Amino acid sequence: MSNTTAVLARKRRHVRVRRKVRGTPERLRLNVYRSANHIYAQVIDDTIGHTVASAHDMEPGIEGGTKTERAASVGKTVAERAKAKGVETVVFDRGGYKFHGRVQALADAAREAGLGF
Repeated sequence: MSNTTAVLARKRRHVRVRRKVRGTPERLRLNVYRSANHIYAQVIDDTIGHTVASAHDMEPGIEGGTKTERAASVGKTVAERAKAKGVETVVFDRGGYKFHGRVQALADAAREAGLGF
């Protein structure tokens, strides 16, 4: 499978997931984007298209040696920022990625930090 085929397959999966996953004002969407070296997370209100909180692993204060450890730190950070804005529960948008590895580490850390989903 070539790289472009893999990217297109992930985008197809993401569209399929997004048919069901919508962020509402009561329950915002926690979106994850994973590149080869970095990971990004956003809490989004889809009704107005507004990002409430975000975090990525290149920020100062995000610690961890491995990519998985950094992903967990991003999950904790985005959960803390969302809770500071009054967000208690979210719906998790895995972005077409398998719920495995870095994506799972980010989700588990967000749950441990008090974000419900």
